[in-house]
Amino acid sequence: MNRIKRFIRTETEGWKKWEVAWLSLACIVIMGLSIYWGDSVMGILSAVTGVACVVCTGKGKLSAYLFGIINTILYAVISYQAALYGETMLNALYYVPMQFVGFYVWNRHMNDETREVRKRHMNWGKRLFLLLSMLVFTVLYGLLLRQLDDAMPFVDAFTTVSSVIAMLVSVRMFAEQWWIWVAVDIFSVYMWWCDFASGSDNMATLLMWVVYLGNAVIMLVKWEKEARRTGA
Repeated sequence: MNRIKRFIRTETEGWKKWEVAWLSLACIVIMGLSIYWGDSVMGILSAVTGVACVVCTGKGKLSAYLFGIINTILYAVISYQAALYGETMLNALYYVPMQFVGFYVWNRHMNDETREVRKRHMNWGKRLFLLLSMLVFTVLYGLLLRQLDDAMPFVDAFTTVSSVIAMLVSVRMFAEQWWIWVAVDIFSVYMWWCDFASGSDNMATLLMWVVYLGNAVIMLVKWEKEARRTGA
């Protein structure tokens, strides 16, 4: 019980007013509009926990991975129903177990003063390797998804491959993760907009990705600034 209390206290410390306002606003807007558009309870819960996950990730809080477990399981189900099999496999087979890995690694690298995870930069060699990997595996995975009659094989492949790489970069606490997340979120917004425009009721999922994109831009600035300040 004492350990749980310490964890809750640590997770609620160090938040700036604008960060609390951003988290609250994003969750309220998504919930309100999703209810208005008649989205399912599963879709709303997935979207809200997803927003909480990415905001807490940007803040460098361990609770990001607790929200992430709920979000990734529900999102896998929603993606399967939308015939986006790349997203389904990404979440069910990769994101869910990576939540536990991320929690373990981050817990070992927390800053005792800020109560946030330490942030750092990659070197240019690693950056170029990541870009090349994203390109090659997007093409290969897109060809596979096309054989599975995926609704948007190469867009789905890009978001899937890039998300796999971004998650690894995130667990390693590199600020470059947010550049990848911005690209992933742009394509994901397009993908889910097409799905919604075709007649689905996945409004909460679309709004979730819109918020993800806004959050990625905000956290890109935050992590770059803090990584440069520490010289890591």
